[in-house]
Amino acid sequence: MSAERARVTVFDTTLRDGEQSPGCSMNHQEKLRLAHQLDRLGVDVIEAGFPIASDGDFEAVKAIAAVVRRPIIAGLARACHPDIERAWEALKHAAHPRIHVFLATSDIHLQYKLRITRDQCVTQARDAVRFAKSLCDDVEFSPEDATRTDPEFLCRVLDAVVEAGATTLNIPDTVGYTVPAEFGELIATIRKRVKGIEKVTISAHCHNDLGMAVANALAAVAAGARQVECTINGIGERAGNASLEEIVMAMRTRPDRYPYETGVATEQIFAASQMLSEITGVAVQPNKAIIGRNAFAHEAGIHQDGMLKNPLTYEIMTPKSVGVPDSKLVLGKHSGRHALGMRCEQLGYQFDRRALDDIYRRFVRLADKIKHVEDHHLLELIRDTHKPAASATPLIEPIPAEQAAAVNVPTPSVPVPEPEPARPFPVVSATNAFGLPLPVHADPHHEQTQQEDYLWGV
Repeated sequence: MSAERARVTVFDTTLRDGEQSPGCSMNHQEKLRLAHQLDRLGVDVIEAGFPIASDGDFEAVKAIAAVVRRPIIAGLARACHPDIERAWEALKHAAHPRIHVFLATSDIHLQYKLRITRDQCVTQARDAVRFAKSLCDDVEFSPEDATRTDPEFLCRVLDAVVEAGATTLNIPDTVGYTVPAEFGELIATIRKRVKGIEKVTISAHCHNDLGMAVANALAAVAAGARQVECTINGIGERAGNASLEEIVMAMRTRPDRYPYETGVATEQIFAASQMLSEITGVAVQPNKAIIGRNAFAHEAGIHQDGMLKNPLTYEIMTPKSVGVPDSKLVLGKHSGRHALGMRCEQLGYQFDRRALDDIYRRFVRLADKIKHVEDHHLLELIRDTHKPAASATPLIEPIPAEQAAAVNVPTPSVPVPEPEPARPFPVVSATNAFGLPLPVHADPHHEQTQQEDYLWGV
């Protein structure tokens, strides 16, 4: 990474805000286990919990603070002395503790939830941060519902907490109300108007109610925020939080647009996602960006044909870059003959063009009925389609035993007449989505075949 790329702090709140997602609560041991994985992932800050919320949460934060030593460990507290004292009691043995204080600032929250005036809000925020600062050097302040707060009043509150000693100003889009351009403008306004802003870090905490949490977080970074608060799998209240994996991989994949770096070891993303799903029992949606099971799966024939030639045709990042074992070509009704033929080879069978056409027609009819054709379906189809007969020349050409053994499928034992010699693929350095060498053909018949495969895959 070039020296010009600014560093963005990744604040993970999976164990706190993420855990507030219905069905995603975690016990002490589960939180500790996931905290170790977040440490391996390389996040800068782990918000371990809300210590005043329960004895269990207090003990979990305390345990994480005691054993996870590299990252900053944060505990959440409302803007009142009992919360702050409880948070500090849980955090005080951390190598790098942070007290995270929050107080709502929007008029709707002040009037209906807190029942206090704007002046009382400023005083309470200032006093809470000052008290937290007397216990801990690292204090973060969040004006809850910041994006629905009058900007002039928001800057007034932020002035007060910076003067009181806050080191990070987190700007939450608590209800997922803002849009990227608007949020970027708010961050720019804060940078211009808040006194002493150059001494603190601006952070963004975005919710996904309108599906724009990641876009809003990236807009905030582009406007000068240098911390993003996010969760694994995007879990959190209601529609969730900004997804850590999407923010990090957007920066990594598009450095031309997002010239920022993080300390995240992206190869640990998939492991963190899988662990969280296993702990909570909440599965990731199949089409979830980066870590959904379909994120690196391809069914359309056109896509599969491109993937077999060069994965870059349809994948903008490699599966291994986020810890996913490999791409997957799913055999379904949209698959083309190219992918079908390749899978047959992996299972120990090669076909000439006419035989593959026959297999393909039957395969499409089967795929229409059962959606996904698994290996055992394909083997049964092959056997039913091409039964050896004395009066016919079988079109199945068994792959040599050593090649069949490599895919753990025995060579068919049925004797067959001497087949026409198969044209071997030349050895090339590039590999396809199955990890096999990419074939290179130069004859006109092959070009016609590829064009047909393209059209059949529509």
